[in-house]
Amino acid sequence: MKGNTRTRTAIAGAVSAITILALAACGGGDTGAGGDSGSSGGSSGDTIRVGFSQLGAESGWRTANTESVKASLTKDAGFDLTFVDAQQKQENQIKALRDFVAQDVDVIAFSPVIETGWDEVLQEIKDSGIPVVLVDRTVDTTVDDPYVTWIGADFKQEGTTAGEWVKENAPDAKIFELQGTLGSGAQVDREAGFGEVVGDQIIGKASGNFTRAEGKTAVEAALQAYPDMTMIFTHNDDMGLGAIEAIEAAGKVPGKDIQIVSVDGVRDGLQALVDKKFNYVVECNPVFGDQLADLIKKVADGEDVPKETIVIDKAFDQTITQADVDARAY
Repeated sequence: MKGNTRTRTAIAGAVSAITILALAACGGGDTGAGGDSGSSGGSSGDTIRVGFSQLGAESGWRTANTESVKASLTKDAGFDLTFVDAQQKQENQIKALRDFVAQDVDVIAFSPVIETGWDEVLQEIKDSGIPVVLVDRTVDTTVDDPYVTWIGADFKQEGTTAGEWVKENAPDAKIFELQGTLGSGAQVDREAGFGEVVGDQIIGKASGNFTRAEGKTAVEAALQAYPDMTMIFTHNDDMGLGAIEAIEAAGKVPGKDIQIVSVDGVRDGLQALVDKKFNYVVECNPVFGDQLADLIKKVADGEDVPKETIVIDKAFDQTITQADVDARAY
């Protein structure tokens, strides 16, 4: 489904100029830095050729998101998907985006690993006339109208929701904040939302880079640096699970001696909630591949789309049941 550059540029311009009519209310590849394609040949008929750069496979959330995207952008659904796992390296994503331009795909979609550093490649994509759909995370760029639409979580609201629970349930907590990848949209916005509510209770911060191993390491250091901490706010479940290991190794009881408030809502995180090792989890729903597919079809067809689509989130406390966890799709 290949239109000429002039047509695609006009489509992108028209979509970016529309008034946003509505917002809904959310934020692991297997190919290394290379890619895999949903079909072996080029586009034909009404098939939409999509280049998707996933930032990596740093967490259970990311793996579930990747699976949802791949399950929705299939050949049977009318897509020719080229998927590239950037392994959490911006240089890999930039290379993938340039490769998509060289391949002259119909639509480029990507989840940026951090917010900044995209100006040059986004300008190149804009000059090519290929529309861009941002997924999960956002960008901070000087390029005018760099993308047609974005779909993902309201990261700041997730931080706010977590902070409101803390304010109501643990107003005297001394909090260590376990940050995600520094400079990523999820880290920046979750930190901002949480800090606006209970910033005066935060005694220290460090990044665990959204991984279980680095989360454990960060908390091991924090236990030494902040022996009076009584709570951890972690920007994702995987780091929180690493925190549990560090807390138990120090002879303390997670969920009791040190409470844990997390964001994501993957199965392992909710299991920790059932096991009383987490105290509260704000969901960030990763399963929106069907919504992404619908947006990409509309963008490729030149239809109007909202500038933002925010995926609905929930929140869970320790009243969650084992049956709830067992029924979880991710």
